[in-house]
Amino acid sequence: MGSGQTVAVFGAYGHTGRFVVAQLRERGFVPVLSGRDPGKLKELAVSESGLEARPASVDDPASLDRALAGTAAVINCAGPFATTAAPVIEAALRAGIPYVDVAAEIEANADTFAYFTDRARAAGAVIVPAMAFYGGLGDLLATAAMGDWTAADEAHVAYGLSSWHPTAGTRAAGAVSGQRRGGRRVRYANGRLEYHHDDLPTLEWPFPDPMGPRAVIGEFTMADVVTIPSHLPIPEVRTYMAVEAARDLSSPDTPPPAPADERGRSAQTFLVDVVVRSGGRERRAVAKGQDIYAVTAPLAVEAVDRVLTGRTRTVGVASAGEIFDAPDFLRALSPHITLELRP
Repeated sequence: MGSGQTVAVFGAYGHTGRFVVAQLRERGFVPVLSGRDPGKLKELAVSESGLEARPASVDDPASLDRALAGTAAVINCAGPFATTAAPVIEAALRAGIPYVDVAAEIEANADTFAYFTDRARAAGAVIVPAMAFYGGLGDLLATAAMGDWTAADEAHVAYGLSSWHPTAGTRAAGAVSGQRRGGRRVRYANGRLEYHHDDLPTLEWPFPDPMGPRAVIGEFTMADVVTIPSHLPIPEVRTYMAVEAARDLSSPDTPPPAPADERGRSAQTFLVDVVVRSGGRERRAVAKGQDIYAVTAPLAVEAVDRVLTGRTRTVGVASAGEIFDAPDFLRALSPHITLELRP
């Protein structure tokens, strides 16, 4: 447990940030609230009695240094991560503390690996990008499904979401990613990211019960195409999205998530079905739960707890499946997800 250690949360007043703050407190950590809007920070600090607010901007390195001073780690919840990740990572490196983010942006995560891998390793620092529902959970599931395999031919991550009410942050991050791609689509094939203009196919994915077969958008590419191949030798990584959820995301009229229980979670449910294949053999891992934004919080906080207690396998920039014991990590999430491994 946190034992009173302080953890800075950049973007603490955002939708996911609030879940992270609550999860940190539940786990015995003391969150330090940070972000770009002093007014929203003050409001959150009032509602979260006893917590300190430290405004900071990615354009002001000194303010980031003040925000992270004396903390044990930082969780970056402020998108678009194309803008925030590098400055907050730099501040974490200056402070000598671990950095975790919840970025779902493919290019931002790829940038983190490209720009910081050598420096972080040389410094013995820990940087864990995409420690979230997209990127982190799929990577943990794929790694657990691999078991004793050292390589695979292909990995498939199918997202069965009952709906998707995107936050303002999700929409802003999507807009930035779209601009960076110049209208192109992205996939991971032949061992690399490929940009293309092909139409995305609609196909049927055989989700296990209780969901069952469902129409999905093929090559609806998410951050798993960065995290999984960052450490697993798999040349083809594909992700899929339930048609209903994809339509919700694409519609400008879909409202943001609304709380439906005492923990503030929405009524959205999810089933993540991960299949790895090698030489005609197949292994599978399935996770079920409620609210993709809410479940990001225990993922990120469990990561921080394991880093601070030395339960890691490497240093530098590393995805969840590389730095943590994937099956053990997933079992630790049992209050939040239902897990099934099918070797």
